[in-house]
Amino acid sequence: MEDTSGLFEVRVEVGSDIYRVFSFFDEGRLIILLNGFQKKSQKTPKNEIELAEKLKKQYFDEKREK
Repeated sequence: MEDTSGLFEVRVEVGSDIYRVFSFFDEGRLIILLNGFQKKSQKTPKNEIELAEKLKKQYFDEKREK
């Protein structure tokens, strides 16, 4: 996704509904799924991108602590 730190968007269709789940790669092999939401317009909500960025940072911060 543009203007993010390596986030990708997984698109899932359930019936006539479409859901998006943000994800990223850890060390090129492991896919980490983050927050999901139902996208109702063409533009991805800024607050959902911010939440995904926050969760990604939290993931790597906790991984470093181990």
